[in-house]
Amino acid sequence: MDLMMALKRVCRVLLFVTQMYVFSGRGSLSFEYSQPVAQPLKDTFPSSTTATSIKATTTKMPEYMEICPSNGQCSRLASDCMTCATNYSCIYGKLVTFNCTAKNGVVCFDENSQRQEYFTISMACQFCWQLPPSDYVCNLSSSCKTISCPRQRYNTTCTVLDHVHCLGNRTFPKMLYCNWTGGYKWSTALALSITLGGFGADRFYLGQWREGLGKLFSFGGLGIWTLIDVFLISVGYVGPADGSLYI
Repeated sequence: MDLMMALKRVCRVLLFVTQMYVFSGRGSLSFEYSQPVAQPLKDTFPSSTTATSIKATTTKMPEYMEICPSNGQCSRLASDCMTCATNYSCIYGKLVTFNCTAKNGVVCFDENSQRQEYFTISMACQFCWQLPPSDYVCNLSSSCKTISCPRQRYNTTCTVLDHVHCLGNRTFPKMLYCNWTGGYKWSTALALSITLGGFGADRFYLGQWREGLGKLFSFGGLGIWTLIDVFLISVGYVGPADGSLYI
């Protein structure tokens, strides 16, 4: 019995010493292995220098670069691809020469394939809104009436073509005559008026259903209405019901 009691006391002492060892300062060894684990997690986030470089590579290119040819002739560049020292005191209609330079990022050459930084262009001395209609495009309107007296106009916005050079703003307002078409042919309308005008075929073709029914049930106004419509369609006074022009 004394031997068993002695063994129990020895075990209790060993257990107490073991617990004291664990809770002593040497227990900090368990934290030494956790330190390297946090370091790789920290390295996974990009540094400020890396973020700046990524942001720089994703910078959007200027819009004019989409229409500027690469390695083309400087004299053939679009107006949006160059900057010119224009002079508004030139004589209207006279040929004038301006000194120009390509915009940032635009590379151009002369006729001898030599890169140019400064070059000249020649153009007529006139503002953009003074150009002929073939040099600009406008937003067309399909709501105004082309067949009216007086002829209707509408306000729109026009933009100069890329290869055309002029003074002032390249986008400008303009008042134009109604000139859109719905696909109706003048020759077809006139042929129907002459042959089947007594049945209102010409009015039906032009989309004028009420007038067409009136001619149909009155036999072309006993022929008088038919003759009048032949004359009015031939001179272009009677047109499509939607107000468009003949083809």
